Parts: sequence; structure tokens; C-alpha cells
Amino acid sequence: MTASRAPAEPDVREFEATVESVDGREVVLSETYFYAESGGQPADRGTIDGILVADVVERDGDVVHVLDADAEALPEAGETVSAVVDDAFRTYCARAHTASHVLYGAARRTCEELGYAGFDISETKVRVDLTTAEPLDDGDLVELERLANRAVWDSLPVSWETLPEDEARALDGIAFNTKTEEGAMSGSEAVRVVTVGERGGERDGDGSDGSAAPTWDVAACGGTHVRNTSEIGPVSVLDRSNPGEGVTRVEFAVGPTAIDHEAAVHAAALDAATALDARVGELPDAVDRLRERADRLEADLQAATADLLAARLREFPTGEADADGATWAVGTVDDADPNDLREPAQRVLAADGSPDAIAAVGTGDAPFVVVAVADEAIGEEDDDGSPDAGDVVAAVTDEFGGGGGGGPTFAQGGGLDADPEAVVAWLRDR
Repeated sequence: MTASRAPAEPDVREFEATVESVDGREVVLSETYFYAESGGQPADRGTIDGILVADVVERDGDVVHVLDADAEALPEAGETVSAVVDDAFRTYCARAHTASHVLYGAARRTCEELGYAGFDISETKVRVDLTTAEPLDDGDLVELERLANRAVWDSLPVSWETLPEDEARALDGIAFNTKTEEGAMSGSEAVRVVTVGERGGERDGDGSDGSAAPTWDVAACGGTHVRNTSEIGPVSVLDRSNPGEGVTRVEFAVGPTAIDHEAAVHAAALDAATALDARVGELPDAVDRLRERADRLEADLQAATADLLAARLREFPTGEADADGATWAVGTVDDADPNDLREPAQRVLAADGSPDAIAAVGTGDAPFVVVAVADEAIGEEDDDGSPDAGDVVAAVTDEFGGGGGGGPTFAQGGGLDADPEAVVAWLRDR
């Protein structure tokens, strides 16, 4: 059995070892500092005797190094080989993994009924899945980012140790998820525990009063970490989502990606401030003023549109009274939405000398029909044949296709398969 020594000694990037076995492209060494993919942290990259390591997995208690398929000559059992762990990628993973613990520590201070549901490190971002009593909003994300960066700035120590399982589970507030932190157990009754801050410090403190470094976070974890939070660098929260009931997924970046993201956000804020003739700190007030203005303009536009539509409906020719004694005004309207016609039609029908009913046919690629009937034109409880808007729309869709519906005073239908003028002619002659 050869367990990885990377979690215990994450600073080792070059080593020599003896090849214990070779099976195809899979190599097992007498000892290794390569990290095998586990618990959301990807496998290390690097080389063995100059051959690229394509993957590192743990199988049956051994760390298996999968070598590049294009390698011409593979090492043989019994040989001593020189191995190099990719420094840049290991450093990124260690920073990102510790950053996930720091973010969880920040969530401890802001979220109720907090639980841990896993994490994952990708090339450009890290995700942490949290279970919380309430979903996180934008304000929560801002506070998580602020607290995480404060923990980085405070240069909190990061340490790890292996404890008996019962002792580890008894630690105050330890994040312990067997499914997501299988690397912490390693098939034994011992648990690897990673602590950010000083064990036994004030959990809710931040050290700003000169007291000892706080216990920022304690978790069962089998990954590689930096030795001080200052090594993480900037933490930038990117987004949140809800992959499952009660779970909030927080995505964030560290290192160059975080720097680039913050620069892009700053540039966008400056551009918005310039466009609104305001300072960045004044953007919320400027946006509120712009929103109020947009609401007023929208209301004015709706009123103007209603006036124009009412004017167009008044221009409809009114035919003679039909067999039921009702007078109808029928015509076409351009650039209108069926719902926009309700208020203008009711306004026209309420005026003196107005017809009893209006039928408007919309032009364009999707012809529609709207029928409005004055309240006074609707018969009493007995069926006297008075015009009914819903019945007229049903007759139109029976004749020209489509569908619709509505009540006695207002109804609409769409999807008509006919020229609008043909529908108008049919309505006038019916």
C-alpha cells in the first residue's frame, strides 16, 4: 500500500522513488508526492522520468500514476525514477482548496443552519455547495467575499493533523461529510483534520482587537493546503445557483482569474458611472433615478399608445344595425398587441354616439382579432341574442383557424390563417 504523502507534505515538488509495479501505462511507486483525485480536488500533473503523468488515481490502497499514451519507453519495476510535480498547478489547487475552507468559515458567520455538501476545483473557478436555512442573495455573496478576503488579509495559520475518528467528530463545529471528504478517512479509523486559524480561538472573532487568531474553520479534509491564508491571494465570488433543494452553490475564483474578474467588474462599474455622470459609489442612487425616469417614460408611452389606438378605433367605419339591433365598427390595426386594445376599446365604446361593439383585426405576420362589446349592449339573463364578444371570436376562429377566448364584453383570438382584410370583410357581412 502506497498512500500519497502530498497532503502531509504539500511543499515537496520533486522526489525519487522505486517503481514497484507497471501494468500497461499504470505505474505504482514505493512512495509518491503526487495527489490522487479525491473529494473535489483534481489529480496533480507532472512527470516521471520526463514522461507526462496523464492522471493519478487511488485504487485498492495504492496511488496509481497513469502515464501519457505517447510515451515511447516506460519505466520498469525495480527502477529508481525521478518525479516532478507541476509546481504551478499544485500551488493553484492548494490555494483554491484552502480558499474553499475560508469561504465556508465566512458562511459560518453569515448563514443559519449551515451544512457542507461538497466542492470542486476547476481550471478557472472553485465551487462550494452549502446547505442553508434560506437561499443566499446578492448581499450574502458580497459579505462572504468580504469576510473571506479579510481572513486572507489577517494571515491566519493553516494546519493539519490526524486524529482518532471519535476525537475528530467531537471537535467543536467541525465540518464532517464522509461522502464528500473520503480522502480524510483513508480507509482507517483516523481522520485528517484541517484547521484554519488557531484551534481553540474565538470562533466568532476576527483578531482585529489584537487577540489570538480566531478558529476560522475546522474540517475533515484529505486535500493539499497552503500553510497560511495570506498565500491564497484575492478571492472573488463569481456567481451562485441552486443545484438542489436547500443547496446553494457558490462559485468563486482565486489568483489570476480573481484578479481579472475584479478588474472587469471595476471597469464595468467605471463605464456605468461615466454613462450616468456619477461616481462609482453613487451608482445605486443614479440607477434608482434612472429606473424612476424609465418608469415614467413607460407610463407616458403606454398612455400615448392607448390614445393612438383609441383614435384608430374611432376611425373604423360603423355599419348599419344588424339583425339584433347592434351597431358594429370593424377595421384593422397595425403594430398593436391584442392586450393593448382592451382599454382603448372600452374608452371608445363609453363615449356618446359610439357603436355597440368593435371588432379589430391585427395586421402583420400573426393576424389576430379582438372584439369588445359595450356593457349596455349585453342582454339580461334571458338569451335575447345580444352580441357576445366571446361568441364572435369563436365564430372567427371556426372560420379562419386559430384559437382564443374571453367573456361577453371582451375576447381575443390569434393564429388566424387568413388575410386581415378578408377577416374584416367576413365580420362586416356576417
